[in-house]
Amino acid sequence: MCPASAPPQKTVGRHRLTLATKVTILRLLGIPVFVLLMIYYEISLRQEAPVPAYRWAAFGCFLAIALTDALDGFLARLYNEVTWLGRVLDPLADKILLLAGIILFTRPGLTALQPQFPIWFTVLVISRDIILVAGAYLIDYFTGAVHVHPRMTGKMATALQMLAVGWAIANFSHKVFSALVLLAGLFTLGSFLQYLGDGWHQFDSERSEEAPPSVSEK
Repeated sequence: MCPASAPPQKTVGRHRLTLATKVTILRLLGIPVFVLLMIYYEISLRQEAPVPAYRWAAFGCFLAIALTDALDGFLARLYNEVTWLGRVLDPLADKILLLAGIILFTRPGLTALQPQFPIWFTVLVISRDIILVAGAYLIDYFTGAVHVHPRMTGKMATALQMLAVGWAIANFSHKVFSALVLLAGLFTLGSFLQYLGDGWHQFDSERSEEAPPSVSEK
């Protein structure tokens, strides 16, 4: 008797709001709250009357958004439902949260805010994302399709960035924070180079297939 196989994952309608997608939307709605709390905290620092409650509330908000990242994926697998909207919004929520956190903690003019991300790290993260998005658009424009293959370095870069941002908000050990930033920077650069290579290989392959056959010599 053959063992029962797991039911195939199905993709539901493009515009259907599943439970997993609703969780992702809640994560997106939580990001402005996190940003607002951090801005109020930084204003209190500028006024030389810091209000730690703002920072800890921002940490709680960040933690809730970050932890529910696994929840929406779990719900999608549990109910065997995948939506086009969910595929777009889930990584978008992660990216917006990370960029907001990194930018909020890159404030050279606000020395009272510690720890801070070095400027090189912030430039690396933002430049990587802009170049990869622009590259994907160009590949899609010239070849008609973009095939993204997730890399372990990319997943590690995201995880380390998330951990570094949370560490900065909680104001834990600054030495550990510096090590996290260095590791996150190395994985961010490594994933950037890998994705660039993947994109160039796809672009070159697609263009080679579209090229007309050469005329053989008589």
